[in-house]
Amino acid sequence: MVLGRLTHYAVDIVLVSAVVAGVKRSTGFQVTTSGIPEGPARQTAETVLGVGEKVFDYTAAMSYTSGWFEREPKK
Repeated sequence: MVLGRLTHYAVDIVLVSAVVAGVKRSTGFQVTTSGIPEGPARQTAETVLGVGEKVFDYTAAMSYTSGWFEREPKK
């Protein structure tokens, strides 16, 4: 039960991080970690944001090669 709950939270954190990575790629705005004091908390935040970017990159690459997605024609 506890393991399932921890897995659920981990997946939620990765999904939110991937959305933040998408915002960064789309708009150029990014979450700043400078407000977090140096140490394990900042390092964890930067790691989570890095994982989100990797998940976003993987998802974008899969969408290019997948038959489920198509590029919208320019207007």
